[in-house]
Amino acid sequence: MAVCFFGKGRDLAGTGLLAVMLAVSAPAMAQENAAAPKVAIAAAYMEDVIRQAKFLGRGEAVSSTDVVARVTGFVEEITVIDGSRVSDGDVLFKIEPDTYEATLASRQAELSRAQADLELAGIELERKQLLVDRDAAPISELDIARANEKVAEAEVAAAEAAIKQAELELSYTEITAPFDGRVGRVSVSEGALVGPGTGPLLTVVSESPMYVEFSLSEPQLADVIEQLDTDVEGLSRTGDSPDVFVELPNGTMLEEAGRVIFIDNRIDPTTGTIALRAEFENQKGRILDGAFVNVQIQALEPTPSLMIPQAAVQRDQRGDFVLIVTDQGLVEQRYVMLGLQIETAVVVEDGMRVGESVIVEGLQRVRPGVSVEAVLAAQNAED
Repeated sequence: MAVCFFGKGRDLAGTGLLAVMLAVSAPAMAQENAAAPKVAIAAAYMEDVIRQAKFLGRGEAVSSTDVVARVTGFVEEITVIDGSRVSDGDVLFKIEPDTYEATLASRQAELSRAQADLELAGIELERKQLLVDRDAAPISELDIARANEKVAEAEVAAAEAAIKQAELELSYTEITAPFDGRVGRVSVSEGALVGPGTGPLLTVVSESPMYVEFSLSEPQLADVIEQLDTDVEGLSRTGDSPDVFVELPNGTMLEEAGRVIFIDNRIDPTTGTIALRAEFENQKGRILDGAFVNVQIQALEPTPSLMIPQAAVQRDQRGDFVLIVTDQGLVEQRYVMLGLQIETAVVVEDGMRVGESVIVEGLQRVRPGVSVEAVLAAQNAED
């Protein structure tokens, strides 16, 4: 009985060991027999792309003027509203004109008197000339009469100049806009005493056209010239100037294109940059004086570029990378240098070749070195 019991015990132990071995090897066997993960791929392709470079810029008005009073007087009327648009010649302020009207009237009276004196001097000269011709008066009196006429002529000229000055000062009692633009905040009130020393009454800023000033470092300038296949002079030369676009502070792109109209002739030694200026029509007034914007310079001709979907790009501490499916169906990690993003695609500057396939769907299910079942992204979407 004892021997029989011992035999049964050995059989049980052997059965338990076999069960443990099967349990341990089952996951490995299941993994070997499991199907390769399915991923969607897209091939890198060539496309003509208009290259562009982006920089930080600032809006600058073509014309910006502080409006000041040119004569002294009390503000009789303010005809402009803070922040409103004005046209060249619009009346902005009226200064009490009474004093200047009276001065003009006085100068006109002085002219009338000077003209009368001139007429009298002329009559006197004719009389002296007649007497001298008859030997009835010495020639010295004729000389005096001529001198008196010249003095009278000078007084007439002085009176006429005084009238012009008075008319000019009277015209200054109406302060007008020097050009089309938009005004800022009015700094005085009606009834205030103003004059040349008062300071700006308001500022007028033109809105169309508008400049955008930006700077490039020496490497950036070299990159732009190389990318656009031009030279420094060509950047601002009419007909050769590349299109310039701006991204407004709210992130929207301005529809109209500008052009580079000025490039400085030297690198600023303090900043290591060179100044550029682009001009925009700015008909809708979207670019404001002093506003910071992103400036984009576009090439005149498109450049063939290697493209991949943006969805394939991942990033770690080393930089941007993609997962490529090799001809053997294995996943390979590849670090790439990226360029311009265009909608859902991105330019690959370095790290890939045309036709290589990148994973765009199923990235979370794979890792480098594993075997995958790859289908085209379009087909995968249809499935």
